[in-house]
Amino acid sequence: MHSPLYLLERFDVGIVRLDAGRHVLDMNQFARRVLPVDETQPFSKMVLDFHPERSKPKVEFLLDQAAVCPVASPPPMTMIINIPERVLLIKVIRMSDHVGSTTGYTLVFYDITDVVAAEMPPGAPRDERRRLHKIPTVQGQQIRFVDAEQVLRLQSDGHYTRIVLAEGGRFCNLSIGDLESRLDPEQFMRVHRSHILNLRAVHELVRQDGRLSVRLRGDAELIPVSRSSSAALLERLGLAAAAVRQG
Repeated sequence: MHSPLYLLERFDVGIVRLDAGRHVLDMNQFARRVLPVDETQPFSKMVLDFHPERSKPKVEFLLDQAAVCPVASPPPMTMIINIPERVLLIKVIRMSDHVGSTTGYTLVFYDITDVVAAEMPPGAPRDERRRLHKIPTVQGQQIRFVDAEQVLRLQSDGHYTRIVLAEGGRFCNLSIGDLESRLDPEQFMRVHRSHILNLRAVHELVRQDGRLSVRLRGDAELIPVSRSSSAALLERLGLAAAAVRQG
């Protein structure tokens, strides 16, 4: 089994250049193959016009961070582009002239789908997303791939997500919605707008003041369950409402 670093070194690199107004100038051939250029015709358009509505705030944030970040080597940022069968690892770099004024941006990306996602089953719909078996997380200036099996829960943090493991939390640049659509629904369930649980990690259910909460193995925090998700969660766990311990 090769390390993720070895695999990244062997991957082709996609490069997209923007001007200072964030319009697409050009891209290399690998980017043309991976991105839906023929469908969207991004050239001369602002890069935000190249992305779906739900991805635009994240793309804009990445560019804004690149524009103002004082760190010489900021950590890579990851996100899912609107290509259902692909997961891209992207870094945004601000370009400047001899006096430090912004002249444009360069988006560099790797297609890491084969590292983090399972193969599509035969006969699957074309627009179905490949399931993640690893989640890309950022730690310092490194990308770490976390096995989905090790994840206890996921907690929304704006456009991003906190990945909670038995040994602590990790930061993921993907939104909780992106992750929900790519994780195995037989193992993971969204029980609240801000929380996804690994059902195999459920240790205890507690009812307090008529509201259901969950405690996971290796995690002391009580996780709230929305009223609309309570019945479905109990059913998934093979329990009746009367079996839940009162807090």
